[in-house]
Amino acid sequence: MTERSDSGSGQGRRWGRASRLTVAGRVMACGASLAMFGASGFTWYTYHSLSTGMTTSNALEPVKLAAPPRVVDRTGHLDKAVNLLLIGLDSRRDQDGKALPQDVLENELHAGSTSDIGGYNTNTLILMHIPADGGKVEAFSIPRDDYVDLINAPGKHPLGKHKIKEAYDRAKYYAEEEFSKQGVTNPVELEHRGREAGRQATLLTVQNFLQIPIDHFAEVNLIGFYHVADVLKPIEVCLKHAVKDPIVARTATTVGHGSGADFPAGPQQLNAAQALSFVRQRYGLDGGDLDRTHRQQAFIAGVTKKLKDEGIFGDLGKMQSLIDVAKKDVIIDSSWNVLDFAQQVPNLTGGNVEFNTLPIETQPDLGGQDGDVNTVDVAKIRALVKQQIAQAAGPTTAPAAAPSATAGSTTAGSAPTGTPTAVTGTPSGTPSGTPSDQVQQEQSSGSPATQADQFTGDAVEGGKIPCVN
Repeated sequence: MTERSDSGSGQGRRWGRASRLTVAGRVMACGASLAMFGASGFTWYTYHSLSTGMTTSNALEPVKLAAPPRVVDRTGHLDKAVNLLLIGLDSRRDQDGKALPQDVLENELHAGSTSDIGGYNTNTLILMHIPADGGKVEAFSIPRDDYVDLINAPGKHPLGKHKIKEAYDRAKYYAEEEFSKQGVTNPVELEHRGREAGRQATLLTVQNFLQIPIDHFAEVNLIGFYHVADVLKPIEVCLKHAVKDPIVARTATTVGHGSGADFPAGPQQLNAAQALSFVRQRYGLDGGDLDRTHRQQAFIAGVTKKLKDEGIFGDLGKMQSLIDVAKKDVIIDSSWNVLDFAQQVPNLTGGNVEFNTLPIETQPDLGGQDGDVNTVDVAKIRALVKQQIAQAAGPTTAPAAAPSATAGSTTAGSAPTGTPTAVTGTPSGTPSGTPSDQVQQEQSSGSPATQADQFTGDAVEGGKIPCVN
């Protein structure tokens, strides 16, 4: 269950003794999902305002119990890096489950006419590996349609094998069903408990998929993204080609789609509504969802550059606006120790970040509830992620042996799309009934990653404005 931090608690007193660097880390934590990365020396009042008003979650508790071994160096010391999962929730509802106003959905978010669209899918999942020694930050984007084993909390309803984005939605559905049977009738309480179950399932699923322990997370929904972009506007981006993605209204006979994106080629400045369209577009792009993933990475790169170049975290007016957004729209884990990564703030805003998109194998249509999916080679992805982390940590580190794969890939459907190229730098539906968990499990190819194995798409690096499709 989520809770507000208490300034009178022991934790609050410890935070009160934190340094100004810690303050900067706290702000970065709150806005991580929104690319709110940066450092500042702002007043105690501003820090106190932030630290006493955030919504926190205990969802990491079962995740840490199930964590795989950490990377170790050649001397046998554990890797002290922080692994942070950024969760972008495709929800058109506020934190209490209330529908957003129709005019906001249509005119500001360009996200359809009803809050039922999108369910509670996680359309953005980015794992950031932040080294303790000030090295390069490795960010791994997980394509939302990757077909993997979904892992629920121990003792909870099994989730089966589906698109990774659905772990949150399905776990939330089953949890609310269980709590309702136990007599919970308050819709806000059901929403909060259901979302906590969704977070746990998402964290457990990603951790199992990559076999990398998750230390912290930050979650934001569509309206939260919009609010932060509105504070930071204009956001600079660059497109290789002109794009147009008109909105098609959803009707009884037509599946709505379209982001409202309408941009020329080249560098440009976006307002909040345009920024949301920029990161949401997938129709009309050669790479579809994979190109959208690169858009998200490019947006984060643009924001981090803006924070550094314009010194926004020294502007108390904008800082207070960002804090207000974080309190209202962002969820972070309750165990977050900002000292874990506050020292990395200069790296994150200074461009020492490398984004990667995990590779896929095929894109078959499985029909039924799953439809088009990305099949993946789990063993290869796990080895590739560990290899990339080890390289970022330098020649003195090596990854610990990974456990054998438990989440298999599938090879059904179309032929492989070919060796992916290196990367640096819609509606899913809330289940209306019991989703089918009887999905055929297929073995992973088990092929180990080699130096030739690469990520998907073009390079996206922090510290500059990358041009993307």
